[in-house]
Amino acid sequence: MKEVRTLYVDAGEDGVRLDRWFKRRWPHLTHVQLQRLFRSGQVRVDGSRAKADSRLAAGSVIRVPPLPDAAPREAKEGLDPKEAAFARSLVLYEDEEVLVLNKPSGLAVQGGTKTTKHVDRLLSAWGEGLERPRLVHRLDRDTSGVLVLGKSPGAAAKLAGAFARRKAQKTYWALVVGHPKPSEGVMELPLIKRGVGDREMVVPANPKEAGAEPAETEFVMISRAGARVAWMALRPHTGRTHQLRAHMLAMGHPILGDPKYGDAASASLSEGLKLQLHARRLTLPHPSSGTLILEAPISKEMKAGFARFGFDEHEADPEPFARKRR
Repeated sequence: MKEVRTLYVDAGEDGVRLDRWFKRRWPHLTHVQLQRLFRSGQVRVDGSRAKADSRLAAGSVIRVPPLPDAAPREAKEGLDPKEAAFARSLVLYEDEEVLVLNKPSGLAVQGGTKTTKHVDRLLSAWGEGLERPRLVHRLDRDTSGVLVLGKSPGAAAKLAGAFARRKAQKTYWALVVGHPKPSEGVMELPLIKRGVGDREMVVPANPKEAGAEPAETEFVMISRAGARVAWMALRPHTGRTHQLRAHMLAMGHPILGDPKYGDAASASLSEGLKLQLHARRLTLPHPSSGTLILEAPISKEMKAGFARFGFDEHEADPEPFARKRR
């Protein structure tokens, strides 16, 4: 971009940092390039110089100077028609502002050093730049189910804000070892990360311990297969990494098919099964108006678990936590 432009801050971007506002529109800009622009005074907000961490207000006027072009992406191949069709096949709901996918088990949300196939890459099926949908929350690689994205910077900011303010109600289904007693309640147990790399785990912590984060999970049993396995609805009130998996293990009822947060009992019952955790339902405010109520059919991995232990997904109350409060 070689010309000076004047842009306005969308209502959904109120409170967003200036550097993040730029990265959402021009993701190719590096941290060094952005800092150079801010320090030189070429970027102006409402006529004044602004720092990278300045918080924007809805309606503010931003002077955008000529920007460096994106480097040629020779090493990054675009999606082939088959990959684009696969991405489109995951759509549960779509409108002008929101995209909702049914993420398969085994597909990472974002890439890494050893991860080349992921949801973020598949989003090229919708375009690049401002047309590219934006992630507003995440699911573990082996967790299937509802994944919400914003189709514009403003919509993404509003959706992310709903998660941050706990306006999003998430309901997960899980198959766990044993028969939890009580069969419903709330677990409040701080968690902390231990280990390095692939050996890193989230474990219970003392609330006063440095690095410990509060974690709260509401749970209710939907059904059970005798004393062996229970079908649970889980609702995280906080969004810690691996929270549900770590909390269920701490309760003594680990999720089946979980090689990282399991025990001898779960290993025995899980033979041949993948992680039995599914983001079934999500309710949250739509960026413009109304409420989104989104449900994802269970994955083939969860279907295998249901078949083994005799559960029928159609027997579940869509709102098990509402029943719990009556």
